[in-house]
Formats: sequence, C-alpha cells, structure tokens
Amino acid sequence: MPNRTLDDASRALFREAVGDAVPLAFDRVHHEPLPPPAIPRSRQRDEHAALGESLADLDPLALALEGGDEAIYLKPGMAPKVLKDLRRGRWVVQAWLDLHGMQRDEARHHVATFLAECLAQRHRCVRIVHGKGHGSPGRVPVLKRLVLGWLAQRQEVLAYCQARTVEGGAGAVIVLLQDGR
Repeated sequence: MPNRTLDDASRALFREAVGDAVPLAFDRVHHEPLPPPAIPRSRQRDEHAALGESLADLDPLALALEGGDEAIYLKPGMAPKVLKDLRRGRWVVQAWLDLHGMQRDEARHHVATFLAECLAQRHRCVRIVHGKGHGSPGRVPVLKRLVLGWLAQRQEVLAYCQARTVEGGAGAVIVLLQDGR
C-alpha cells in the first residue's frame, strides 16, 4: 500500500471533525473474553435422582412391556444372561399349557395348578400358550396381559419371554422356573 501524505486542507478538516475529542490515557484496550456458560450440576443431579426414583417405582412388567409388545421379564437379582439364554431357546421346554377358549378365572386356576405341577415334577422351562386375542372382542389379547401379570407376581418364576415363532410367537410365553428342590 503506497504511503500517502495528507495535504494541509485535509489535516485541517480532520482536526475540525475531532477537535473536541479527548485522547485516551493509554493506547491499548483490553477486552476480557466472555466467561463460559455455567453448567447446572445441581439441576443435573436432581434430574438424575428423579429419573432413578421414577424407574424404581415402576412395575417391572410395565417397564418390560413399555419398549414394545414383546413380553419379557427378569426377576430382580437375576443375571441378564438368564433371559438372553431363554430368548435364544437354550432351555428345553419340558411342559406346556394351552389356555385357548378359557375365561379369566378358569385360566388363572389352570396357570396356578400347572406351575405347581411343574415345580413338583422339577420342570424348569415351560410354555404357556395364551393366544393372540383373535377371538376376543376388539381382537385384543386379554389373556396375554393377564398371564404376564400373574407370572410376574409368582415367586417361583425367574424369567419369561415371548416364545419363538415356531413355538407360538406372540401367542405364547416361555417361562423359566426356579429349581423345585
């Protein structure tokens, strides 16, 4: 950039424009950067605690069914591998019960009797066929939800999952029972 000199008229014009300006005491202005935004640690802890409390109060069955329609349950304290093995069919189904055509009370009685017999015979893995609800009003699987609730309340039930397609799929549940000894 070429060095330009100002003529006297330009200098006079500049001085007239800035004539009442007060010079700065120092020639450098120090600008502090803005502080970073605050991290709401207390709020994060509160939200985390609230989430933990809300999940602790949930029924395990409701939590298991929340992610989708597939029925799964694992008794608290059991290793997740137990449910994984059950879902993969690594347990041999030793007995089964078909609830098709039964009413609520009849089905509940049959489930209780069936589980008691399975424990007495030391069966560990059983299948309960509750149906898909095609014969129910509104085609809603009424017995499915009831059976899953009953099983989650039973002390001897360690885990259950939806049966594989060849074993009944969404119309059946595979149940792992505690050792009957």
